Amino acid sequence: MEKNYYEILEVDKNASDEIIEKAYKTLAKRYHPDLQNGMLKKEYEEKMKIINEAYSVLSDGTQKATYDEQLKNFTVSIEEYQNIVQENMILRQEIQRLQNSTQNQYVNNMNFQSAQKQYDEQINRVVNEAVNKARNQAYQDAYVQDMRNRGYRFKRKYTIKDYIKLAGIITGLILTLVIIAQIPPVKRFLADLYENNIIIKALVDTFKTGF
Repeated sequence: MEKNYYEILEVDKNASDEIIEKAYKTLAKRYHPDLQNGMLKKEYEEKMKIINEAYSVLSDGTQKATYDEQLKNFTVSIEEYQNIVQENMILRQEIQRLQNSTQNQYVNNMNFQSAQKQYDEQINRVVNEAVNKARNQAYQDAYVQDMRNRGYRFKRKYTIKDYIKLAGIITGLILTLVIIAQIPPVKRFLADLYENNIIIKALVDTFKTGF
């Protein structure tokens, strides 16, 4: 989402109507162009346009409800983020514990299956989240198209934070796969799968030849 009206008015997304109105009046006094001279006057005129636009939406119940629904599709709550981080930490600790145990003996088959199950669940969760995000994005695209048909104009702007977040997710998945692949039973499983499955062997050999 290109603009966050709550950030523009410097209020929390759960702020009451009274707080929103008070914040608007404070910013209107601070940035009113008639109180400025020279270069600042032009700059503050543009600033006030954005402030007025934000207040116009957030002070109207119907527009605010629609905007909040749009904003929800582009944000992840702190609770969701913390849960994902916690789950990843637990999974990494379990994998590390299993790795350490292989220094003196092979990993117990049941423990390996448990770790593999957790890994599969983690992958499935990530895939499901991606599918849900895609579904929400499709709904958002349809909504934007409908708004465009009515004469509104929208522009999706990706920020550096979006790219950093995507790179972090990809890096985490790669590191997780690399760590799991170092466990001896997993190595043996992958080697047997490569040797005994003609299709997988052909795909891997093709991939190696391509590079």
